[in-house]
Amino acid sequence: MDISPVGIGTAAWGGGINGGGQMYGSSISANELSYIFRQASAQGIDLFDTSPAFGTSETALGYASRTNRSVKFSTKFIPSGFQTKKAMRRSAMNSMEALGTNVLDFYGVQTPADVNKWTSELIPLLDEGLVKNVGVSNHNLNQIIQAQEVLEKAGHSLAYVQNHYSIISHEERDEGIIDWCRENNALFFAYMVLEQGALSGKYDTKHPMPAGSARAETYNPVLDKLEILNAELKKLAEKYGVGPAQIPVAWAIAKGTLPIIGVTKENQVLDAVKAANVTLTADETAELEKVADSLELNVIRMWEKEMK
Repeated sequence: MDISPVGIGTAAWGGGINGGGQMYGSSISANELSYIFRQASAQGIDLFDTSPAFGTSETALGYASRTNRSVKFSTKFIPSGFQTKKAMRRSAMNSMEALGTNVLDFYGVQTPADVNKWTSELIPLLDEGLVKNVGVSNHNLNQIIQAQEVLEKAGHSLAYVQNHYSIISHEERDEGIIDWCRENNALFFAYMVLEQGALSGKYDTKHPMPAGSARAETYNPVLDKLEILNAELKKLAEKYGVGPAQIPVAWAIAKGTLPIIGVTKENQVLDAVKAANVTLTADETAELEKVADSLELNVIRMWEKEMK
């Protein structure tokens, strides 16, 4: 598939419930987002990930990209036990309207509620050409296989899996999902590879995350442990002549994934491009994982706990 080696995550672009202010303690103007979008697309990044779950992120991305429709959008449907089958179609159409497009390049089911029911609802969207590629997010291996079986009966297949994946949270690798993707010609979109900035080298015990944000509740209590891992990231960053935040992204690429990187500043766009040009050795990736595993960090987030 002709696609950039990294994608841009827009979870912090929107406002409202679960928007950038609540989740990240950030606030970005529409003009700033438009500039960031232009910089990313100018650097060859053509995949932008969003979701109705991210506040007004879809609308913000649609506005920022209004003068450039050559990029690829990835968005999702959020199932619940109270929706009828028509809910997915309505959600997809709403996403298209917000993004300003008539077709979705990547469209997935964001949580594994009733896998058979909601995977089946992806099929007519594919058949009608409203969606080009379908996937699942936050699904375990058994649920992924189940979704694939439903699609294959209709002559389709999963094009991607999108899960939380980082040096300090790589259960997906151990479970065999990335191997499954490789064997079934599917992409693996890795989100939160920087753990919402915790692996960027920006935060430590003297410089905690913004108080009151959801990420601060998760990472600030373990910043002392994260300092140990960030020190290792810094060593590799100096070796390759890049910033510490680029090493976790390079690690994710080395593991065979396509990282979705949350971006709110121009320099973060440039970092993403540089990270795609760093090739870590097998020994370096293994050593990073060894250090991370020794810290015994538990960074499973609220939405992941609900799906266990």
